[in-house]
Amino acid sequence: MRFARIDQSPVARWWWTVDRWSLAALTMLIGFGIVMSLAASPPVAERIGYDGLHFVRRHLAMLPLAIGIMFIVSLQSPLTIRRIAVIAFAISLALLALTFVIGVEIKGAHRWVNLPGLSLQPSEFVKPAFAVIAAWLFSEQKLHPRFPGNLICTALFLLIVAMLIKQPDIGMAAVVAAVWFCQFFMAGLRIYWVVACVVVGVAGLVGAYTYLPHVKVRVDHFLDPSAGDSYQVNRSIEAFANGGLWGRGPGEGTVKDVLPDAHADFVFAVAGEEFGVVVCLLIVGLFAFIVLRGFSRMSHEGNLFVLLAATGLLVQFGLQAAINMASSLHLIPTKGMTLPFLSYGGSSLLALGLGMGMTLALTRRRLGGNLL
Repeated sequence: MRFARIDQSPVARWWWTVDRWSLAALTMLIGFGIVMSLAASPPVAERIGYDGLHFVRRHLAMLPLAIGIMFIVSLQSPLTIRRIAVIAFAISLALLALTFVIGVEIKGAHRWVNLPGLSLQPSEFVKPAFAVIAAWLFSEQKLHPRFPGNLICTALFLLIVAMLIKQPDIGMAAVVAAVWFCQFFMAGLRIYWVVACVVVGVAGLVGAYTYLPHVKVRVDHFLDPSAGDSYQVNRSIEAFANGGLWGRGPGEGTVKDVLPDAHADFVFAVAGEEFGVVVCLLIVGLFAFIVLRGFSRMSHEGNLFVLLAATGLLVQFGLQAAINMASSLHLIPTKGMTLPFLSYGGSSLLALGLGMGMTLALTRRRLGGNLL
């Protein structure tokens, strides 16, 4: 892509101001996602009665839309990003509420709403939109002390977490809580409130273990694998062992033939078996690079809203990746969370396009802290 520096078209200005290193890393992740879709999806599709390329076609159909969303959103100014977040949050929150009325039950959880031609998981879109809105409210409270930004943000946070727990989706609630806490801390949360939030968070985890049977089962199986069905985790660990340093080769893995979620929650295990530890470390490095590169771009940011919003989106992106990979490696209890851009999932792919488009927009070089 070539543009003259005197070219003032929106795409040319975008090209000279966007972080092209992060863009390259995201492109590599998307490329890995295509490879992993071709590697992991066919056996899963055939096992449940579809033709072998069913999930591959769906992934490739959603991918251009996700890339288009990411590109268009990344062209926008921080002020427009805030407006997009408000609209996305209002729509996704309404759809999240609808999951309790017309939601589709899958594996005991009501997280999806069936739309024409698409099954949508609204909570995926709530995550990036709320991160930007929380940044706006926290920054407004700082700039205008009489504005109750912290109170409004806390009320919205409690509403979202309550709805996610009701679904139930404890992992998503934990991610939203972690991002919200990081942003609140950076906005100047007093130390006694930090301690209070930590205590409440620990109490919440204990309460989830005590009163939510599916959480208790997953934690118990993590602490004592022999206590119950640890089939998927055991197969995942075997896949990494079989792959070794360089892997068994593309298409030569066997774990995808027996893992129900090989194309989604355990796609990292398929990568480990077929491409080995070296490629897995490269994937980890790409995620780390995107997050750390974003933080580096924010190190001299003078606008509090941009700083908080970009930080929230980057923490969210990195935390989601870390949870998925740690689950596959049996470092934490299993959690049904996609690996960004690598796992199959239409809602996840579109929401990631939105979130990373916002991140690219917020980390662009701007003169004089201009938000327009």
